[in-house]
Amino acid sequence: MKKIKIISVLALLFVLNVASMCSDDDDTPTNVNQTQVINAVISGTWRITNYVDSGVNETANFTGYNFTFASNNVLTAVGNGLTTSGTWSVTDSNSNDDTLNDLDFNIAFTTPANFVDLTDDWDIVSRTDTKIQLIDVSGGNGGTDYLTFEKN
Repeated sequence: MKKIKIISVLALLFVLNVASMCSDDDDTPTNVNQTQVINAVISGTWRITNYVDSGVNETANFTGYNFTFASNNVLTAVGNGLTTSGTWSVTDSNSNDDTLNDLDFNIAFTTPANFVDLTDDWDIVSRTDTKIQLIDVSGGNGGTDYLTFEKN
């Protein structure tokens, strides 16, 4: 009888130990770093396939534009007879735990107005070598913006 109690207690301790190793962020890709994101975006040209600003789809404002993310942090949009320059960077808020939700994809334009709307420190939702999905939750009005770039 004592043997069964000891085995039961040991089994319970084992189950509790295994359960404590689990976390709710297991679905978040790990081992993603700035270099991987940067290397993906500096290759080729990109287009915006989705831009939703606080619930309003404004993707059409960027139809016909190709974006180039240069290695010197210059962001250039060319299309519709215009060339617009800004800056971009990828920053890591916690280098000890490299996950997508630690990385910020920073975009800054000063003109024209529709490109200024892209200016933000976007959170990376997902990233592949051909697609990057970004999100920003505004601290001011609480609106949520979505931005997707896809490689041409």
